[in-house]
Amino acid sequence: MSRFDPRLYEREGQEGARRRQIVRVLEAALDAVDPYAAVCRYLRVEGDTLWVDQVAYDLGAFRHIYVVGAGKAGAPMAQAVEDVLGRWVTDGHVNVKYGHALPTRIVHIHEAGHPIPDEAGLQGALQIAELLQKAGADDLVICLISGGGSALMTLPVEGVSLSDIKALTDALLRAGATINEINTIRKHLSRLKGGHLARLAAPARVISLILSDVVGNPLDVIASGPTVPDTSTFADAWELLRRYGLLEQLPPAVKEYLQRGLTGEVADTPKPGDPIFEHMQNVIVASNDLAARAAEEEARKQGFHTLVLSTYVEGEAREIAKFQAALAKEVLASGRPLPRPACLISGGETTVTIRGRGKGGRNQEMALMAAIQIAGLPDVAIVPLATDGTDGPTDASGALADGQTVARARELGLDPWAYLEDNDSYHFFQPLGDLLLTGPTNTNVNDLTFVFVW
Repeated sequence: MSRFDPRLYEREGQEGARRRQIVRVLEAALDAVDPYAAVCRYLRVEGDTLWVDQVAYDLGAFRHIYVVGAGKAGAPMAQAVEDVLGRWVTDGHVNVKYGHALPTRIVHIHEAGHPIPDEAGLQGALQIAELLQKAGADDLVICLISGGGSALMTLPVEGVSLSDIKALTDALLRAGATINEINTIRKHLSRLKGGHLARLAAPARVISLILSDVVGNPLDVIASGPTVPDTSTFADAWELLRRYGLLEQLPPAVKEYLQRGLTGEVADTPKPGDPIFEHMQNVIVASNDLAARAAEEEARKQGFHTLVLSTYVEGEAREIAKFQAALAKEVLASGRPLPRPACLISGGETTVTIRGRGKGGRNQEMALMAAIQIAGLPDVAIVPLATDGTDGPTDASGALADGQTVARARELGLDPWAYLEDNDSYHFFQPLGDLLLTGPTNTNVNDLTFVFVW
């Protein structure tokens, strides 16, 4: 049974057949980055030996094994750790987004707000910190990190409140800051991010299992790098806020703390060479590249000529949409870079500068601009997908645009340009039945965009 709402693909004739092809390709991408399976690929127990990506640990040498973490994929990752380690797990706390909890036996799963952190997330982060402070030299900490982990592991530095962090995060999102930029700032205001989790856990040994949702998989950026050295500085955070024109909008406590960091009154985040990282193993268990390659393989099975263009795509969603549409036009006109039928795949994460008051997300906005760009073209579909199942503050993971989308919309009295300018892509695609509705996928490895040309 497909995880996608059947209204998307239960169509008659050629349209339905093509949409079912699309769904099979998308399903393959999501299946490849299932968090439970990803953890089990890298974690196994043989007798009293724990193997983590070919590194062996003597389980008998540990007094306690604690599990902590945060992210949208945290619950299935915790289930996997419990199933692999069984009786060896002592206790644990993992924060996940609302609606993403799953039953666990030992590890406590806390649902919390994302992308704007809330009190539930703060309380869960406090419990994580308290558990880490119990860890000694003869203990093992398994840290589970996935997309959304930065917002879900919010524990502000002294003097900065949760409301301060919420206001800052909201301002950065509205300004169109990338997730990398947002995390650079947030880690300098946190007691867990930017290597501080490793500091709290020391001198325990720490294994961090990471589901990457960041372009290029930089460990210090994923979930704000709680278990790795931080290469950014207070000066970097300040410069980003200046560039986005937010210095005068900062909550007073945030501005004061960052200024103290600039003058050296507050120590910067842990840097490379710090001894707290000597007993640390960081393993990426799934990524955007893995999802893209799985989609490529399935598309080939469906008869398409396939090509993964890049997994490093960033930029304004509507501008990236124009490029995706240009690719489709090139295939139609010249058979470059692939002959028909073609499936071009790209991954990454775009941003949206919010100007309107509508409802949508970066993938839905990309699909709307793509629909405008390919209006009237036969045999083309462009499908942007958020792998976590929730694109922006919506229950959709993206939308499907084809050459007939604009014509069908106009028959319903929908003006695509008006919806685009109001950032209201959700309500544009909803009456067309073209939203990608999956519910939470419990994974998160960035976004994928597919250009299909038959």
